[in-house]
Amino acid sequence: MKTLLFKKPTAFQTGATQKLLAFASLILLVIIFSISSSNFFQFDNLVGIMLSTAVIGVLALGSTFVIITGGIDLAVGTVMTFSAVMAGVMITLWQLPMPLGIAGGIATGALCGLISGLAVAKMNIPPFIATLAMMMITKGLSLVISGAKPIYFNDTPNFTKISMGSAFNWIIPGLEIPNAIVIFLGAAIIASIILTKTIIGRYNFALGSNEEATRLSGVNVNFWKIAIYTLTGVFSGIAGIMIASRLNSAQPALGQGYELEAIAAVVIGGTSLSGGKGSILGTVIGALIMSVLTNGLRILSVKQEWQTVIVGLVVIIAVYADILRRRKK
Repeated sequence: MKTLLFKKPTAFQTGATQKLLAFASLILLVIIFSISSSNFFQFDNLVGIMLSTAVIGVLALGSTFVIITGGIDLAVGTVMTFSAVMAGVMITLWQLPMPLGIAGGIATGALCGLISGLAVAKMNIPPFIATLAMMMITKGLSLVISGAKPIYFNDTPNFTKISMGSAFNWIIPGLEIPNAIVIFLGAAIIASIILTKTIIGRYNFALGSNEEATRLSGVNVNFWKIAIYTLTGVFSGIAGIMIASRLNSAQPALGQGYELEAIAAVVIGGTSLSGGKGSILGTVIGALIMSVLTNGLRILSVKQEWQTVIVGLVVIIAVYADILRRRKK
């Protein structure tokens, strides 16, 4: 039984069919919006779509691991904010070098994920409740530590020559490409390797497919569950650094609501909320679908409230499609 857990994920587990459907949906959306508005397919707008995808996309990458186990992490958005606040405190208040502040922000995310994992694995608290509590804790801590005020990175001597915002962007000759896009794509590649080529990835699928069978085969289920939640926290920490660099500040009031967009991107990309099935490529496509849909509706001057309604309907359709596929399976 144990050797079966080390086999490569099957086509059903990685959702090959769903990825094709999601990619086809993405292409269809691009075609529709390109025909509807000449402004959509302009380079600046496409870069804007990728930039808006980057932060939510990184959060969605982390959420993919937890959802494949059959769990959920509602704290990714507020952990992102808390990581940004802690990075801001380390860089501006403690006067640490930027690399140490960035590492500290990511470590903050990892610590929050570790605590959530311990609550789920060791205390047997349902993931929904454990991460809901972590969401409230990190939201409150962000406001307390920052004094409910934004932390601006250029308020410190470390940024007299270059701000954090500009430090996280580069100019590729002839094309202005925000570095956040490169970080997102790099994070997606790393996440894909972890999920498909490592032991933690294979146990990830095993836990989601049949946790009890995995436990009976001699696997330390609690250890791997904690590791997976910690990994999700790492991605939340990375997203926190990215959003701080984009805003050139840590905004303690941000974060809540981001987890819903991240989960929506994961579900649209074909990862099953029941666990045991999903892929990083599908999540990337799902995040792009979310951004293209939002951007296209905005260009067509659709009201914000109707944009939210449409995105909600898309999520319902994606979940129902997964239910139908599982019934057939």
